[in-house]
Amino acid sequence: MIYRHSGLVFTEHTLTVPLDHADPGGRRIELFAREVTAPDLPAADLPFLLYLEGGPGHSAPRHLPAWLRRATREYRVVLMDQRGTGRSTPATRQTLAGLDDPAGHLRHFRADAIVADAELLRAHLAGDRPWTVLGQSFGGFCAVTYLSRAPEGLREVLITGGLPPLEASAEDVYRAAYPRVLAHNERYAERYPDDAPAARRVVDALCERDVRLPGGDRLTPRRFQTLGIHFGAESRFDALHHLLAEAFVDGPGGKELSDAFLRGVDAAVSFATQPLYALMHESVYCQGRASGWAAHRVRAEFPEFDLDGDGPVRFTGEMIYPWLFDEDPALIPLAGCARELASRTDWPALYDADRLAGNTVPVAALICYDDMYVDREMSLATAAAIRGLRPWITNEHAHDALGIRETVFERLLTLVRR
Repeated sequence: MIYRHSGLVFTEHTLTVPLDHADPGGRRIELFAREVTAPDLPAADLPFLLYLEGGPGHSAPRHLPAWLRRATREYRVVLMDQRGTGRSTPATRQTLAGLDDPAGHLRHFRADAIVADAELLRAHLAGDRPWTVLGQSFGGFCAVTYLSRAPEGLREVLITGGLPPLEASAEDVYRAAYPRVLAHNERYAERYPDDAPAARRVVDALCERDVRLPGGDRLTPRRFQTLGIHFGAESRFDALHHLLAEAFVDGPGGKELSDAFLRGVDAAVSFATQPLYALMHESVYCQGRASGWAAHRVRAEFPEFDLDGDGPVRFTGEMIYPWLFDEDPALIPLAGCARELASRTDWPALYDADRLAGNTVPVAALICYDDMYVDREMSLATAAAIRGLRPWITNEHAHDALGIRETVFERLLTLVRR
């Protein structure tokens, strides 16, 4: 299918790929991608650029991110829905329900499989020509796996907010993450000092009565606390403030939580549109060992997040907890699958240190100094481990800078070609 939108040409591609790339004759799934080109340029003469979205478990963007139009001046841009997301055979509570072994199915949904999918897509679209890869957040993790497993398919690599730790365990990752989340809580409190009592009133209301979200599921205090996940994104940093500003209305029995507030919270805390994010999130840090609900276990070391007493409410960040699979209707049917994934120890290695040390592919990476989601020191260590990588270290941008600042893409292009 080919269509035009906002002055760009979109061409849709679908191909089948093996569920397990080690068993190419086995079960197959669909992979979907949109190719985006400028109408006034000869597309056949342009190289390809593959964009890998963050996540895990997020489809390619349906809107037009800030970098896209600029990229089409030099590339045929490919927006791939990573396996299990968007229009690539989805992995949800509905589709996984029909499988005998959903956890075994999902063991093939990490960066190694995504890279193997990308190589088949490259052959389908570009033949033998290598392409440029642009990886945002988890997409950057995938790009480093790409450099480790199939560097011959790469012309150049651009990474934003997504240099993964090469050897750190999930416990190491979250032990470093919680202090960063606390720091972003302080940034939020400095900007909106009046929100502290409002957040406490919400928690007290949720403790005193059974409050239901529009879908019928209960909003618990700890689920409300997960709204801090957006503190690390410039484009969504203020979202909680606007929810709290409209949290209460005068009802027949006095102050109660408003429908507008509950609707907004529902959209923010439900994993209905990204169940893979919850299922696979900790596995992206696993190589030969289980995650064992690392974020949940490590949280005990940070009592600042406890909701007992009348102290300030500190919101959590990019952490997945086992109780989410008891409270979110989109996740409840997947609880058994999640437990099995958390206990798996047979996750293969995602990175090849020797190959990265001998890398010959031009690589540039944006490292946000105050990134809440990806640890700066771990990113710098990885940058030093990839031969020839040119880092751009700055405190001027947040984790989502690529999607909202066109200049970020331009700067990375300049850096990788210097």
